[in-house]
Amino acid sequence: MIWFLVLSLAPLMFVTGYSLIKYEQAIDNELVQRLRANSREFGSTIEDYEKYLNARRIRNRADPMLSYYLLTNSVQLAKKQIEAAVKNDFLTSASLFNRDGQLMTSLTKGSQDDKDIDNSSIYLSDSYREILGREGQITVAEPGTNNSVDLVAITRIDTKNGKVAGYIEEIINIGPSFLDNLKKRLNLEIILFDSKGELIAGSHPDFLLYAKDYFAKYIAGENEAFFDLTVRNEPFGFITTPVKWGNSTFLVGLGASKQKSKGILKNVNYAFFTMICAIGVILILISIFATRVVVGPVYEIISAIQQMDVRDGPVEIPLTTDTELGVLTESFNEMSRRIYQTKMELEKKIKELELAYKELKETQARLLHTGKMASLGQMVAGIAHELNNPIGFIYSNMSHLKDYTQKLTSIIDAAGESKDVEAAKLKADYAYILEDLPRLITSCEDGARRTRDIVLGLRNFSRLEEAVIKKVSLQEGIDNTLRLLSGEMKNRVRVHTEFGNVPPVLCFASQLNQVFMNILTNAAQAIEGEGDIWISLKEIRQGVEPWAQISIKDSGKGMANEVADKIFDPFFTTKGVGQGTGLGLSISYGIIKKHGGDIRVRSEVGKGTEFIITLPVKGPPGSDSKSVESA
Repeated sequence: MIWFLVLSLAPLMFVTGYSLIKYEQAIDNELVQRLRANSREFGSTIEDYEKYLNARRIRNRADPMLSYYLLTNSVQLAKKQIEAAVKNDFLTSASLFNRDGQLMTSLTKGSQDDKDIDNSSIYLSDSYREILGREGQITVAEPGTNNSVDLVAITRIDTKNGKVAGYIEEIINIGPSFLDNLKKRLNLEIILFDSKGELIAGSHPDFLLYAKDYFAKYIAGENEAFFDLTVRNEPFGFITTPVKWGNSTFLVGLGASKQKSKGILKNVNYAFFTMICAIGVILILISIFATRVVVGPVYEIISAIQQMDVRDGPVEIPLTTDTELGVLTESFNEMSRRIYQTKMELEKKIKELELAYKELKETQARLLHTGKMASLGQMVAGIAHELNNPIGFIYSNMSHLKDYTQKLTSIIDAAGESKDVEAAKLKADYAYILEDLPRLITSCEDGARRTRDIVLGLRNFSRLEEAVIKKVSLQEGIDNTLRLLSGEMKNRVRVHTEFGNVPPVLCFASQLNQVFMNILTNAAQAIEGEGDIWISLKEIRQGVEPWAQISIKDSGKGMANEVADKIFDPFFTTKGVGQGTGLGLSISYGIIKKHGGDIRVRSEVGKGTEFIITLPVKGPPGSDSKSVESA
């Protein structure tokens, strides 16, 4: 239930948290876009001011009266030339300087006590006069008085013949009234900085309480900067953008309140977490229901499997539902019945095989003493040889099955007597039993199946038309044979396979499996102690027809040439008395020749033996590939 809740709520919480983060980012992005638009609007206003001063500069330069009054030091007349612009236009103040840079007069909007200044000690700076002498004009932004920024335009006024008549300085002041009007219109807070990021002016009185270089850490070296600032417990998001004024640059910071967006985000967080809690409660109820209704029957099936013993009959679980669990229960009951039925059939087959083996042994003994039945004796001896393997598998596996059953019974008894089950499992090697038991049963089944096929082959000896020929995968046949021999090769022989892309071969599958069994068994027996077997399968061409080539090589003791020359002769064997009949390879040779193929042997004493088998893919001579079944 805990894992169910974790796996259910964790993705939901992740999606919720991710959504909240993205929602907050979306709010911030919307705020930034709004402030950028307002910054462009502010910049447009400054551009309008600059265009206005440029227009006045052109007008002043083209005014011959103004240049004459400046040249003749006519202060009152020159003053009247600029008085109307100061009173009625955007100008905040205007000042006139003579040709030596000395202040002649100065007018300020709204001032009632403007006076002429004669013989004043106020001069244009030498650096300004140098620039004016070279370029004829200066446009700069400078910190003003009383929380403001001065947008300054200084113009050199020349006479018609190119002589310097004087200078005019015109200033538009961005001060508290301008900032207050802009604040009300845009519903924003405004901060003005110089090019170094030091504070010059602001729309809120609290801004002036900060040190001039306080904001430099946020905006220094940035074309555009973002920062958060709390103004009297109200969160603001600020964006700063550069504003160009002539030859200088200053920064404007526009800030919008995040109070409403924070409130909305808080409500969204509350809604999300309320939903998570509600879903968590629902999931807990669902998990409890699932534990009782769904998992309960599964535990019953697991318990039945652990206690399963079909010696006295199939183990069945009562069917209580028509759902998928009911289908699972019925499938388990059907499996139990089939296992019991298979067990009974296996016991019956074992008895039949024991009887058949006994009869075949008697037949073999008679054939050995009857020369008249030589051919039949050869066949029956071959069958007896083939029966040794499956019967050996079944017989050897029975002892393991009995041992495993006793160990499993001891584990079950230990559980029933409340003993240490884990200790009992460890003592009985429970994990290995679980791994090996299916293989033992499969081995017994394969042994019984092989024995059945041998008996059918004996029956078909005089009725060859009923032998089954079909397309099969040679790789599958080799793999099946290796599985049957896994017990003999286990922990001793290492098998290396290299299977190429070979099409299905038209053949008698069981007979080829018999060939693989004979050769691999001899290879395993030829290896004393540990060793290796290499198996390769590939397609070759003989003319235009495709052929399959199988190579089986071992690292055994090998054979001398005189032994290898007789290896396919009937009754020739290098094994001791009672260990082999000498018919396995003879029968294998006959099967390969029957399929229209070839089998060769290469061997060297001390280096191992290699069998090379070639088979036509299209099947034995005279077979009709269109009328056979595929497998």
